[in-house]
Amino acid sequence: MKITVDKTELIKVLQRVQGIVEKRNTLPILSNVLIEGANGGITIMATDLEIFIKDICPADVDEKGAITVNARKLFEIVRSLPEERVDINIAEDKMGIVSGKVKYNIMGIPAKEFPAFPSVPEDSLARIDQKLLSDMIDKTAFAVSTDETRYNINGFFLQKEDSRIRMVTTDGHRLALIEKDYDSIPVDTEGVILPRKGVVELRKLFEEEGSFFFGISEKNATIKKDTTIMNIRLIEGEFPDYKQVIPKENDKRVVADRTELLEALKRVSILASDRIKGVKFSFSTGRLVLSSSNPDIGDVVDELDVEYHGQELEVAFNARYFIDVFSVMEEDRVVMEFKDSVSPGVVKPEGSEDYLYIVMPMRL
Repeated sequence: MKITVDKTELIKVLQRVQGIVEKRNTLPILSNVLIEGANGGITIMATDLEIFIKDICPADVDEKGAITVNARKLFEIVRSLPEERVDINIAEDKMGIVSGKVKYNIMGIPAKEFPAFPSVPEDSLARIDQKLLSDMIDKTAFAVSTDETRYNINGFFLQKEDSRIRMVTTDGHRLALIEKDYDSIPVDTEGVILPRKGVVELRKLFEEEGSFFFGISEKNATIKKDTTIMNIRLIEGEFPDYKQVIPKENDKRVVADRTELLEALKRVSILASDRIKGVKFSFSTGRLVLSSSNPDIGDVVDELDVEYHGQELEVAFNARYFIDVFSVMEEDRVVMEFKDSVSPGVVKPEGSEDYLYIVMPMRL
């Protein structure tokens, strides 16, 4: 099989699939991309068995054929080529690449060994607002668990109730929840769990302009944009009942400037323990004092003006948990609600009920 392809177009497609290629080499074939030639172009596919992605690159192809080759090496080779025209020749399990006076020959693995792309019923896909979903991902991604033993919280819980779509993440110490008025996404009230890596790759795809279509089947989520199709295996299991952990009796309300509080937390956390980043929050009328200490280094105190008129309260938190949420908020002022020093705290933007963050206190 002989292929003539534009270098820029080929790089664009190869770059898109790089994040999905399996890097741990559990199966050699998963380090490869599948290249299939047909009339009008070549289909390039990659998978780690949890995420599948394929795209079509325009090309002149003289006859049908297929091969798999190392994804990273192929990308590096094509990116280094001196000419815009790239000629590819595939014979048995070898790929020849020619550009100008440069000639590469690389070994491949037969295409028949590559996993099959899941079937995609395209009539079940609905158009989605990628900017809205991108914002929801950005507001919750930091709270996804990375503990692989707790597989059911290693992802994003996506659910629709009435005409509102909700996304929830948690790592057991904190929980982020965002919901929007949006009725078009094909998800039901039971919800689905999208794996962390799949959503990371989906978020990259959302950076591109164009129309996106989304669908859910029994075990997979499918996203389509033009000739690009991504299929993500859903996490099997039950997401925790997040509604049960939303505090209902937090009667101590604090309003603060988000940027001032964010910068103060960054300063105070410098001396906090590297492992737990514990910072004490001391509230009194109109004032918040942040403090941390490290017996090997020293201590620090920072004071802020806030709106607070309740009883004095001292509570400690991992500073990183607050820095994460304040960094993705866009509003100027934030509301924090507490019950006591041992119960979860609630954080949300002032004047909005669409975004909610819950964080567990700690003992210092």
